[in-house]
Amino acid sequence: MHYFIYVIIMSIIEGITEFLPVSSTGHLLIADKLLNTPNLTKEFSNAFSIIIQLGAILSVVVYYFKDLNPFVKDRVIFKEKMNLWSKIVVGVIPAVILGLLFDDKIEEIFFGNTNIIAFSLIFYGIIYLFSPKLEKRGQRVLSLKDVSYKDAVIVGLFQCLAMIPGTSRSGSTILGGLFIGLEKTVIAEFTFFLAIPTMMGATLLKVLKIGVGFSTFEWSMILCGSILSFLVSLVVIKWLMGYIKKKSFRVFGIYRIIFGIIVLIIFNLK
Repeated sequence: MHYFIYVIIMSIIEGITEFLPVSSTGHLLIADKLLNTPNLTKEFSNAFSIIIQLGAILSVVVYYFKDLNPFVKDRVIFKEKMNLWSKIVVGVIPAVILGLLFDDKIEEIFFGNTNIIAFSLIFYGIIYLFSPKLEKRGQRVLSLKDVSYKDAVIVGLFQCLAMIPGTSRSGSTILGGLFIGLEKTVIAEFTFFLAIPTMMGATLLKVLKIGVGFSTFEWSMILCGSILSFLVSLVVIKWLMGYIKKKSFRVFGIYRIIFGIIVLIIFNLK
């Protein structure tokens, strides 16, 4: 029964936090420590947290399929979508390079360190308190087709900040996009799209390192977790896009600060 609870809790957390600027990795690492499920190896729990991300990423593909699918008869639309994909590829290059070079070192230094996670949550939470000012700056990019290759590279560089747990991949890219003048719904959608190759590549890299020699039962846990994170993420994406059309990102800053303080208290009072 405890395995069932573990799958449900971890998958719901992944589905909720993957696209909100609150750090899915940080939440999953904290949840895994708190749940402390017996008889689950560190290798499996790491693989579980990583692979179920594919469920969340698949939700982007499904939700935005019409916007992302380039296989259409209209040449103009085909060209626009291929242009978008080329910018997505350009945007993911910085993460690919840094990930291949420093992934092991970053994991060795930062992962599992609850203080680093907490301070990252709080630090970026404070920055998010000022996000309304960034949102009100001169917004020079009001649609996805107007995102330049330079914009894609800059957003991709900001995405690399998320290699430190507690930062948030979507959070860092959204801040980067706002800083260079992308309208908030534009940067949110570009962040979603950038997640597709980024997270698929990161998942493949981790799986190759960890291995896939799990039991049938363990694979069934991963499958159930992926499906659940997919369903939850679909709801979250729809909610988030509706929310940010009317409100700022400031509330996520408040949440990050409160959660970061709670993490510091819980793990430093033991």
